[in-house]
Amino acid sequence: MSIQSNRLFRNIAIIVLLVANIGCDQISKSVVRENVGFYQTIHVIRDYVTITYVENTGAFLSIGSSLPGGLKIFILSVIPLIALLFGVIYLLTKKNLTWLSALALSFAIGGGIGNIYDRLVHGSVTDFMHINFGLFQTGIFNMADVSIMTGMFIFLYQSYSRQKSRLPGY
Repeated sequence: MSIQSNRLFRNIAIIVLLVANIGCDQISKSVVRENVGFYQTIHVIRDYVTITYVENTGAFLSIGSSLPGGLKIFILSVIPLIALLFGVIYLLTKKNLTWLSALALSFAIGGGIGNIYDRLVHGSVTDFMHINFGLFQTGIFNMADVSIMTGMFIFLYQSYSRQKSRLPGY
């Protein structure tokens, strides 16, 4: 396979991953908006996994929700959108990016785009999933957040693997 066709295949795979992450996020949010009442809680697995429909006007755990309008749009939408666009460009043009790094970035960027889309189109981000295992409990989150966290875990795994391989005896 030539370098050009290999690069084309890689970029198509990256675009498919980005679109899949954004699509899963937007479809799940649409289903919740259409079928679950605002603040309604549905028990999926007893009290351990629930669906509660909320709209988050801030970022992670509602951080920034009390900022003034223009500043909130700039900090929570414009700056992240620019960063995500640079991320996509980097992902598609970086020649020596490993598959694992490309996978991690595709998940993280795809999730970020899903949440930015909500903020720009709906004025807030739809959140709906909650996990409660007693000592371990999450805030209410969405599939974009799952994508972002999956990307971060892949990066952590890759970083750990690289560090481990540099240690004597490995």
